[in-house]
Amino acid sequence: MLSKYPDYRIINLDKLTYAGNLKNLVDVEKSPNYVFVKADICDARKIKSVFEEYQISDVIHLAAESHVDRSIEGPMEFVMTNVVGTVNLLQIAKDFWKGEDGHIFHHVSTDEVYGSLGDEGLFEETTAYDPRSPYSSSKASSDHFVRAFYHTYNFPIKISNCSNNYGSHQFPEKLIPLMINNIVKKKPLPIYGKGENIRDWLWVNDHASAIDTIFHKGRIGEAYNVGGLNEWTNIDLVKYLCRILDDKLGREKGENEKLITYVQDRAGHDMRYAIDASKIEKELNWKPSLEFEEGLDKTVDWYLENSDWIEEVTSGSYQDYYDKMYENR
Repeated sequence: MLSKYPDYRIINLDKLTYAGNLKNLVDVEKSPNYVFVKADICDARKIKSVFEEYQISDVIHLAAESHVDRSIEGPMEFVMTNVVGTVNLLQIAKDFWKGEDGHIFHHVSTDEVYGSLGDEGLFEETTAYDPRSPYSSSKASSDHFVRAFYHTYNFPIKISNCSNNYGSHQFPEKLIPLMINNIVKKKPLPIYGKGENIRDWLWVNDHASAIDTIFHKGRIGEAYNVGGLNEWTNIDLVKYLCRILDDKLGREKGENEKLITYVQDRAGHDMRYAIDASKIEKELNWKPSLEFEEGLDKTVDWYLENSDWIEEVTSGSYQDYYDKMYENR
């Protein structure tokens, strides 16, 4: 968006928690229309000062605690950032904009708020919420508050609910970068249960283009589901990654699959997510640009070419935390 809209001044506000990394921003940090602010969305005084100093006209709200495993270990952080932080942003934006026209608050959420699907069916924008984890419950609550501000105050909101993202720069607690990193290091590949849980995967660049499209063209008060239009079981995905990396790392066929280890299933593990993205395609003419296999190949190449980045973000407390967690399972 920095390059596409040079007339915009974009303020990137981030708390820089364990998954935050300013080195992810080296390609944009010198852009003349870019400003970085380190802040917590729960800090009302700081957020108010940012709105006043930079005269914030619109908000794209992606700030969240996002990893289900961590929400099971400690749900209160998720309540604070995802619920309290969201309401804080809503209230400050509402007070600052004073009901004026021309503003947008785009709230970015997840398909996990809908719960778990059976063998058939897709999540639609009208699907009833049925969150099963502390993470998805916190996101469902934030979605409800965003809608409440629209209905109660006529506040100008848009909501998007996306499927699992993958791509470059993803913190390696998530499935795909975790597996790539473990394969490279010949470490066990922990698979929850039997690995039969199904997810719809969305390339992060496509998600960024969807946010751009919804922000500029979506209707006020509406929600849009954003999906990659493909479903994979976890075990099939991991085996596919193993085969890709057998070839890219020059290993014998099947060598990486021997690293697969089945561990105790995650508590409340939803069986299947699948997005119906027909609304955003029909209304806004958006659809994914890449087939999953192509996006996955690009993603694997990025992690192989950026081993220093991986080493830096997986050092210390992160690696200890996950090694201990999987040992306990």
